[in-house]
Amino acid sequence: MAEDTTSNSKFQTHIEIKAPPPPPPPPPPPPPPPFTSGLADTTLNQRRISFFGSRSRRRTGDTWIISVFVIFHVVAFFATMFVNDCWTNSHQDCALKVLGRLSFQPLSENPLLGPSSSTLGEMGALQRRFLTEYHQTWRLFAFPCLHAGAIHLFINLCSVIFIGVLLEQEFGPFRIGVLYILSAFVGTLVAALFVKNSPVVGSSGALYGLIGAMLSVLIRNWKIYTNKFESLASLFFVSMINFVLGLLPYVDNFSNIGGFISGFLLGFVLLFSPQLGEVAQNKAGLFEYGVKDSIKSKLKQKLDKPVLRSFSLLLFGLILTGCLLAVLRGININQYCRWCQYIDCVPFKWWSCTDKSSSCETMISNEQLTLTCMSNGNFRVFPFTNISQARIEDLCNLICS
Repeated sequence: MAEDTTSNSKFQTHIEIKAPPPPPPPPPPPPPPPFTSGLADTTLNQRRISFFGSRSRRRTGDTWIISVFVIFHVVAFFATMFVNDCWTNSHQDCALKVLGRLSFQPLSENPLLGPSSSTLGEMGALQRRFLTEYHQTWRLFAFPCLHAGAIHLFINLCSVIFIGVLLEQEFGPFRIGVLYILSAFVGTLVAALFVKNSPVVGSSGALYGLIGAMLSVLIRNWKIYTNKFESLASLFFVSMINFVLGLLPYVDNFSNIGGFISGFLLGFVLLFSPQLGEVAQNKAGLFEYGVKDSIKSKLKQKLDKPVLRSFSLLLFGLILTGCLLAVLRGININQYCRWCQYIDCVPFKWWSCTDKSSSCETMISNEQLTLTCMSNGNFRVFPFTNISQARIEDLCNLICS
C-alpha cells in the first residue's frame, strides 16, 4: 500500500498544466488612401451649391460696402434735385409739384423723373466740350456718381443690391469694393471716348462691373453650382433692363459696356475661391490622416488658376491704360463709328440722337418770352421773362429736338 502511494505521488509530480498560447497580434492599420486629383473632383461634385443660394449658408455681417455705395448715390441724387430747384427755375412747370424744391422736370424734358440738362451739367455730367476745350477732368470722377432721374436711381440701386450683396457675402467687402470702383472708372473712360455735347451720366457702369464679375465667377466655378442656367437668365434680365434704360436721354450705355468688360476681367483676378473653407470643413470628417488639408490645398489649386488670373490682370491693365491715354488725347470714336450712337440712344419725338448745337431767337414782349428755333422754326411762348441763360439753353434744346 505504501508503495502505491509513493508511486502515485511521483506520477502526480510529473503532471504539467500548460497555459494557452497568446493570441496573435492584430494586423497593422491600413495606410492612408493616396490623394489624387480625382478626390478633388469627387468633393466638388458632391458639394454642389446653389448660385443664388439661401442666406443661411452665407455670412451676414459683410455687406457694409454695398450699403455705403447705395447711401452715397441716394445722397448725391437728393443733392442734384436740391440744386435743380424746378419749382423756382422752371416757374412751377414741374412734375410732382407737391415735392416743392425737389420736384422733377416735366416728362417731356426728362422722362426719367429727374433734373434738367443744365443741372446735370453743373453737377458733373460728361460733355465733350467740357473735357476737350475746358479740360474739366474732375467730371470723370463725378460722372459715375450721378443718376438721370428717380426711375434710373431706383432700377440701378435695386440691381446693385441684388447683385452686389450676393457677391459681397461670398467674397467680402474689400474685393467687391475695389471691383466696384475700378469698374466704374473704366466705364467712365469708355464713355468719355463716345460722349457728345449733350450731358450724360453713367452710374450704371459699376453695376455692370458687378454683373460681369458674377458672370466670371459662374464660368470659372461652373462645376460647383447647380442652378447655372437660372442664374444666367437672371443676369441677362438685369442687364437688359438697365441697357434699355441707357437708351433714354441722359443715361450713357457705353459706360455699361466698359464696366462689364472690366468687371468680367477683374472677376477672374479677384474672385477666385467661393466658399472654399466651407467645402473643406464639411468634408473633413470623411477622411483622416491629414487628408483634410490635402483636399483644401487641392481644391484651392483647382479653383485658383494663376495663368488665367495673370492674363486677365494684364488685359485689364492694357484696357485701363489705353482708355486713359485716349481720353487724355481727346479722341472721339464717334468720328470713326457713325452707327455707334444708336447703342446709346433711340430717336423719339421728344428728343434727338444727333449731336448738333441748337440756337434760338429770343424775344421779350408784354412779360412774355418767345423762343424760336433757328433750325426748324418751332417756337414756344412762356409767361415769364426772369430766366437764366442755362435754362434758356435747356428750353431751346427741347424746342429744336
